[in-house]
Amino acid sequence: VQLVEAGGGSVQAGGSLRLPCAASGYAAERYCLAWFRQVPGKKREGIATINSQDDGRGTFYADSVKGRFTISRDDAESTISLQMNNQQPEDTAMYYCAGSRRSTCNYYTPYDPVPNDFPWWGQGTQVTVSS
Repeated sequence: VQLVEAGGGSVQAGGSLRLPCAASGYAAERYCLAWFRQVPGKKREGIATINSQDDGRGTFYADSVKGRFTISRDDAESTISLQMNNQQPEDTAMYYCAGSRRSTCNYYTPYDPVPNDFPWWGQGTQVTVSS
């Protein structure tokens, strides 16, 4: 199984970035997929999940990104994406895509996604937002 993120970089506050993640060796279309982010010295934060097509592609967003970020999936291309708008300096982090073994992720605030629920991870892509 391999997950590969791309699209990271630097942006000014208020700007936008899109992060794609390509999955291979894994029937990603059957499973809930997620985006996490991590700042050095802090725990990895689950910010968005999307269920499988068969489970209606339901989504979850952490309060920290709700209304600004959008997760989507293209099962024909085995990719998920994270569209990040109106970015702020506190969004600066390493961003990771992750794959689960479940078709549905049942997260709701304050029970946000936890890393242990996701066996497969990308290598991460750095996003830096300057003020």
